Amino acid sequence: MGILPELTERFKALASHYLFEPCFARPGEGHDKGSVEARGKGLRLQHLTPVPRGKSLAEMSSALLDEVEAAWRKRIQRDGRRCYDLWQEEQERLLPLPERPFEARKTLLVPVSSKSTVQIGAATYSVSSGWARLEATAYVGVEDIRLVCRGETEVVPKQRRGGKRISYLHYLPELARKPQAVRQVAPELVAELGEPYGRLWSLLIGRYGAKEAARVLSRVLGAVVDHGSETVAEALEAALDAGRCDLLAMAGRLQKANTVVEVPMALRSYEIEAGSPADYDVLLRGGVR
Repeated sequence: MGILPELTERFKALASHYLFEPCFARPGEGHDKGSVEARGKGLRLQHLTPVPRGKSLAEMSSALLDEVEAAWRKRIQRDGRRCYDLWQEEQERLLPLPERPFEARKTLLVPVSSKSTVQIGAATYSVSSGWARLEATAYVGVEDIRLVCRGETEVVPKQRRGGKRISYLHYLPELARKPQAVRQVAPELVAELGEPYGRLWSLLIGRYGAKEAARVLSRVLGAVVDHGSETVAEALEAALDAGRCDLLAMAGRLQKANTVVEVPMALRSYEIEAGSPADYDVLLRGGVR
């Protein structure tokens, strides 16, 4: 009696998703799948020699798939027919694929610590401070991890075993209340926020010193929490271009940005006349003017 292969959980899920029965060669009997081995060797010699290079595994994989696809489209059978044309005929006879593609990533439920961090594969990742003490779902890929909690999604680069990735953007609400903490992490924080925040921090340091600069920056972070990074960045750009780095220079622009209301197309044809306080007196008495 032969030894039955043991399937991993993700392979079982793959077979269940696409409704196929796994069929394996016998252990130690490579000739059972000789054509597969030969095809694999041919692909390696044609497309993987020399070894591909690229900035990321995703970039190399995409380039390799495009190259293999282009070569396959040109391939012609002995009878003169193209493999691509035969595949088009074959597709019409196949069962339709499921509506959703298979999620090949490993799925884990991970607890979020009180410090808004999760532990995945002996590596540590920070997440939004609003996720603290909750449970998140981690979809672990080859290069990155997709974290989902409370309807929110974050994608973080995968770290090596024992590695740590902490983003201070996850702690903006807390940093807005703790200027001393802002002072300690300001260089890394403004680097994550990008410009013009780095420019603002340099001006604040030069004008007020580190302690007072951290207090001002913490108030700016509070505005980021309330209004969003892009809106505050626009207000900052205008203030800095005017030669100012105080909060009052930002306030008017932020207030104007928050009072702009987009009128729905269906209501743009209506003209609303100005009312007077007397109109409301009549309405309060239940009368009609």
